[in-house]
Amino acid sequence: MIGISAAKVLAENGVEDVVILEASDRIGGRIRKEDFGGFAVELGAGWIVGVGGKESNPVWELADKSGLRTCFSDYSNARYNIYDRSGKIFPSGLAADSYKKAVDSAIQELRNQEASCGADDVCKMIPEPPSTPKTPIELAIDFILHDFEMAEVEPISTYIDYGEREFLVADERGYEFLLYKMAETFLSTSEGKILDSRLKLNQVVRELQHSRNGVTVTTEDGHVYEANYVILSVSIGVLQSDLISYKPPLPRWKMDAIEKCDVMVYTKIFLKFPYKFWPCGPGKEFFIYAHERRGYYTFWQHMENAYPGSNILVVTLTNGESKRVESQSDKETMKEAMEVLRDMFGPDIPNATDILVPRWWSNRFQRGSYSNYPIISNHQVVHNMKAPVGRIFFTGEHTSEKFSGYVHGAYLAGIDTSKALLEEMRKDSDTKSENQNFMLEPLLALTGSLTLTQADAVSSIHKCDIPRRFFFSGIPEAIL
Repeated sequence: MIGISAAKVLAENGVEDVVILEASDRIGGRIRKEDFGGFAVELGAGWIVGVGGKESNPVWELADKSGLRTCFSDYSNARYNIYDRSGKIFPSGLAADSYKKAVDSAIQELRNQEASCGADDVCKMIPEPPSTPKTPIELAIDFILHDFEMAEVEPISTYIDYGEREFLVADERGYEFLLYKMAETFLSTSEGKILDSRLKLNQVVRELQHSRNGVTVTTEDGHVYEANYVILSVSIGVLQSDLISYKPPLPRWKMDAIEKCDVMVYTKIFLKFPYKFWPCGPGKEFFIYAHERRGYYTFWQHMENAYPGSNILVVTLTNGESKRVESQSDKETMKEAMEVLRDMFGPDIPNATDILVPRWWSNRFQRGSYSNYPIISNHQVVHNMKAPVGRIFFTGEHTSEKFSGYVHGAYLAGIDTSKALLEEMRKDSDTKSENQNFMLEPLLALTGSLTLTQADAVSSIHKCDIPRRFFFSGIPEAIL
């Protein structure tokens, strides 16, 4: 999303010499669909979050313009569909009380952190909150609040600006269709495929050698590209890995900012069944499994609203559980998931006929799902994260202070970075023009007998155009 939106802005401003270097064999990055059980499922970004507010979400506008099929998602009823290990649903009153207790505790913890952290972002030791979740239902609700829904408990900019409604993408063309619709406005396409030579697939960037004169980009297969500027749109996980080396190395202030941002791993596991055995109907799309181990196959969703007759369930794992499952076989994962489902719905339910387990953490081009800044974060960290280093401009959902972690954050970050680069180009062009004029004055004094105007002299010696060579390194990104 970022690479495409950034390149589109440059193209619209007359910058023609642009090359997009894409590490994989497809565009989309963390927006990725896959055929499963005869349906297109979204392995990465799946929802358009923030609809119905005072401002219009730009990604929702793109979806509306493209005719993308979506379904409204309402998580509020999930807390009333919490199963214990014996298959009983917790009483609604107990669930509501537990949810309120968890929210109040989270808000109090935030206030404690705000009170204990100074302007230098150094926090004192905070004692464990008195209401730390301990029972299975408390652990399950804590997981929903902090892992599935959001990392923050303070008001979320997305909801304030764009609204609190969320829509699941349920289109056979996939969420990635939005990227192709954007791309075809400035790249050559045919039948849903990009055929433009400015997009180069399977180009894994391994080294950026930068100086005040430009950047040399070296890929894994030995290709070397030279550019005036580079926009680096890799994920925060890749920035924290050793995939790309820099010569000279990035300065300490940049590395400190990169290291301070956590990476969230978010795994949606898809299971296909011969028939549905779970409750359907209003308020039943989402259900929860309460276990003594936090985050153990906790949050479930059936896909009947998105794809009627699909007989597909999705369970969401995060962070430690995600990494654990990625390291084991799909057969082991299916066994664990089936044991959980039989706890909830009894021993006679059918076995799953197929399973799909994304591995975002193991993917060296992603190394996670999206950025997760601390609840209390110094604004300088985000500023340093997106600040350029010489002629390398950094962008990504992790550079969006208001919308990090979201697809619209990625989209807007690409636009903002390109605008900053265009401004830098203009400054660079003005500086070169001033230097040329300064050098011409002695020359004009010596050629007074010639009938050359200063403008003619400038034109005859060298015409300084705005630099027009750029490369986008990495995978165009998307957020959950």
